[in-house]
Amino acid sequence: MYLFRKRLIFIYVLMMLFACVLAIRLTYLKVYTKDDYYERALELWTRSAPVEARRGNIYDRNGKLIVGSELAPTIVVIPKQIKDVEKTTKILAKVLECDEDIIESHLTKKVSVEVLKPVGQKISVQKALEIASYSIDGVYIVADTKRSYPYGYYLSQVIGICGIDNQGITGIEYIYDEYLKGSSGAVKIFTDAHGNLIDDLTSYYEEATSGIDLYLTIDLDLQITLERVLDNAMAKYNADEIMGVIMDPKTGEILAMASRPTFDPSHYQDYDQSLYNQNLPIWKSFEPGSTFKIVTFSAGLEEGVFSLNERFIDPGYMVIDGARIKDWKAGGHGEQTFLQVLQNSCNPGFMTIGLRLGKEKLFKYIKDFGFGEKTGIDLLGESTGIIFNENKIGNVELATSAFGQGNSTTAIQLITAASAAVNGGYLNQPAVLKGIGNAQTNGILYQDFPIIKRQVISEKTSKMVAESLEAVASLGTARSAYIEGYRVGGKTGTAQVAENGKYVEGKYILSFLGIAPMNDPEVACYIAVNNAKNTIQYGGVVVAPMVKEVLASSFSILNIQAQSGGIPLDARYWIDKRTYIVDDYVGSKRSKIQNTTKYTFNIVGDGDIIVAQLPEAGYPLVEGGTVILYTN
Repeated sequence: MYLFRKRLIFIYVLMMLFACVLAIRLTYLKVYTKDDYYERALELWTRSAPVEARRGNIYDRNGKLIVGSELAPTIVVIPKQIKDVEKTTKILAKVLECDEDIIESHLTKKVSVEVLKPVGQKISVQKALEIASYSIDGVYIVADTKRSYPYGYYLSQVIGICGIDNQGITGIEYIYDEYLKGSSGAVKIFTDAHGNLIDDLTSYYEEATSGIDLYLTIDLDLQITLERVLDNAMAKYNADEIMGVIMDPKTGEILAMASRPTFDPSHYQDYDQSLYNQNLPIWKSFEPGSTFKIVTFSAGLEEGVFSLNERFIDPGYMVIDGARIKDWKAGGHGEQTFLQVLQNSCNPGFMTIGLRLGKEKLFKYIKDFGFGEKTGIDLLGESTGIIFNENKIGNVELATSAFGQGNSTTAIQLITAASAAVNGGYLNQPAVLKGIGNAQTNGILYQDFPIIKRQVISEKTSKMVAESLEAVASLGTARSAYIEGYRVGGKTGTAQVAENGKYVEGKYILSFLGIAPMNDPEVACYIAVNNAKNTIQYGGVVVAPMVKEVLASSFSILNIQAQSGGIPLDARYWIDKRTYIVDDYVGSKRSKIQNTTKYTFNIVGDGDIIVAQLPEAGYPLVEGGTVILYTN
C-alpha cells in the first residue's frame, strides 16, 4: 500500500511538472513568438501573382523620350480556384485568340499560381478589360508593362531589344540592364490548402520598384535627320547596306547612329537575328578607301616628311617593287602641291607620303589613331578591324595602306580617328551613355567628357589638317558638301569590296566624312553606302550631298552660327575673277562637250554619255575652276 501511494505521488508530481512546462511553452509561443508563427502561417496561405517592374525610360541628351513603357496587363490564374475549367478555357481562348488546349494546360497544372505565358502575357488593355468583365473565379489580372517606341525603328540597333520578361537582350537594353530592370513586385492573395480565399485576410499589392532612367549622348533631332537621309538614300540607290554616325569631335559623344537595313524593336521576332545583333557602324569591318588618307596626311605632317606647298608631279601611277599602282584619275593630276594632293585625293601622292614615313612610323600612327583595336564604345559587338602586320609586309602593302587599301576598319574607328585629327590631336573614347538617374528628383548623374585615351598629333599639326580638309570641301573632290557661310571640311572615299580574298567587279563602298566648323569642330558625320545601284561610283557624287544635308540640319539643331574667314568656293584664291553658273551636262554626249573660257573640264571614265557632274548644275563656280564630268 505504501509503495502504491508513493508511485501515485510520483506520477502526480510528474504530471504537474509536465503541465507547467506545457503552460510555459504555450505562454512563450503565444506571447513571444506569435508574430513569427503568424508570418509562417501567412507564407503558407499566400499565393503571389508576380508583377514586373517598369523598366527605366531612355532619353536623349536633352531629356526627350526615346524609349518608354506602356501598360500591358498579364493574366494569372490559381488553378484550384477555377470552378468550371471548360467554361473558363473557352472564354480565355476566345479573348486571347489561341487554341483551347493551350489554356487548358495552364488551368490544370498542379501549381499554386500560374502565369499564362506567353499567350496571356503583356496583352492589350482592351483584352484585359474584356476578361475582367466575366468575373471568373481564380483568374486575376496584374499590372504589367512593355516597351514603347514613339519613333518606331529609329535608333533600333543602338537601343536594342527586350524579351517577353522585360530583360535586355541586345544593345543599350542589355548593357545597362542592371540599371533599367528595377525590382519586381507581386499581388499577394491568401488561400487555404484547397485554394479557397480566406475571408478575413485581405489581398494586397507589394509594389515593384521602377528601373533607373538612362540619358544618352544622342540628340534626337539629329537622329531623326540621319534616319531620314538614310531612308531616302536606300530608296534612291537600293544599296545593300548604309551606315551613318554623327559625333561631337571634341568629346567623342555619339550624337546619332543608324544603319540600313533596320528593324522594328516592338516586333523584332519578325526579323532575321542578324538585323538586331549587328550594329553596322561598330560591327562591320571594311576597306575605308580615301577617307583613311586623313590618317596618312596627319602622320606625314606631324613627322615633317612633306610641306603643304611642296610640289609633286602625278603621272597617274607609281611603280613600286615592279607593281604598277594606278591613280583613280586616268593620266594623273600633273603637277600640284601636297595640299592639292589631299584636295584631289591623289593616290600616288599618298603613296609617296607613306614611303617617306616608312612602315614602322606609318603603322605606329595607324595604331595610335585607334585602328586595329576596339574604340571602347559602350555598345555590343564592336569589331577591331584588321591591319597589316608591318613586320610581314613590303613596300607595295605600305603604299596601298597609305591611301586606304588593304587594311579594314569600322565606321566608328574612322570617325573617331578623323575627330582626333582636327580636335587638337586627342583620341577620345566614344560613348553613348551620358547620364543616369531620375529627372523627377533631379538626381541625374552625368558622365564627364571627353574620355581622352591619348594625344596622337600636336595641336599645331591638327590645325593644319583641319584647314587642309576645309580646302577639300571648298576646292577639291568634296565640293558637293560645301555650305555657303560655313567652314565645312571633309574627305571622300570610294573603296572596292573584297569577298573571299578578291575584289568584286563593280561593287564599291562609297563614303564621305564631313566636319564643321573647321576652325572650332562641333559636329562630325560619316556615312557609307555599300553597293549603291544605278549611279556613278564615287563618294563625292553619292554620299557627300547626304552628309551636306545632315550638316546643314545640325547647324540649326546645335545652334552653330555661320563663320567668316573660311575658304569660299569662289573667292579665296581668285579674288578678281568672276563666277559662273555651271550648266547641266548630264545626258550629254562626251563628243559634244566643248571647251569654254568660263571653266575647265575633267572627264572621268571612258564612256560616251555624261551620267553625273560635280559641281551640280546651277552651282556658282569661280572663273577657271574645274567641272568634273563622269561618264557611263
